Amino acid sequence: MWIIKTLVIVSHPEIDNSQTQQFLKKGAEDAQVIWHHVESLDEIDVGKEQKLLRQADRIVFQFPLYWYAAPYGLKKWEDEVLTRNFIYGDKTYPLEDKEFGIVVTTGMPLKDFQKGATENITLDEAMAPYRAIANLGKMKIMPLFSVPQFWYMSEDEQMQLLIDYQRYLSQKFPDSLANREEWFEDRLQQFVKELSDEDQFSGNLILDTFIQNKENLEQVNDTLKMIKEGEDE
Repeated sequence: MWIIKTLVIVSHPEIDNSQTQQFLKKGAEDAQVIWHHVESLDEIDVGKEQKLLRQADRIVFQFPLYWYAAPYGLKKWEDEVLTRNFIYGDKTYPLEDKEFGIVVTTGMPLKDFQKGATENITLDEAMAPYRAIANLGKMKIMPLFSVPQFWYMSEDEQMQLLIDYQRYLSQKFPDSLANREEWFEDRLQQFVKELSDEDQFSGNLILDTFIQNKENLEQVNDTLKMIKEGEDE
């Protein structure tokens, strides 16, 4: 089983009143990652914060969009913790090859974040400063994970969001079909292990079916690859 150490740096000035963040927090607990809320810190211990960053394999900034940026709490944390020498100045690059992701929540629909629309800017463009920092640190930059208008989502949409969020935190990067299959198989195996004795048979049957379907799909892909290679000759 492949295990990744993910650190989620969360910024929200009223996190206890945020339905979206509380939902994501529960998802992060299930994904077994470190949830680090910067506004909850009594003080910013720079050495301790930098140690957390060094120990992580994947670092995720998570926040609501406030005027096309993160809340002040993250900016303050950045200014004190992400010093020039720590990121790149002394040429040691302690965050090199670590994965960097952003989870941004917004009250506006995604269709408003494009050229010519209401916001006239894309979310990717708004996130450029954070990615610039990651780039200086020689980190591997992941695609943006956006959560628009959480409170308008149906129950099914919220459950899909939960799965996608947990994959974003703990699945191998990039988000390929093979990596998705591996993630779902690992999660299903964990789920079956936690079932009661009377439910073990049904759980293992579902797991075996998943693995068989996965193997069948791999065979189909191999066949298609052989056909493609034959056409290229």
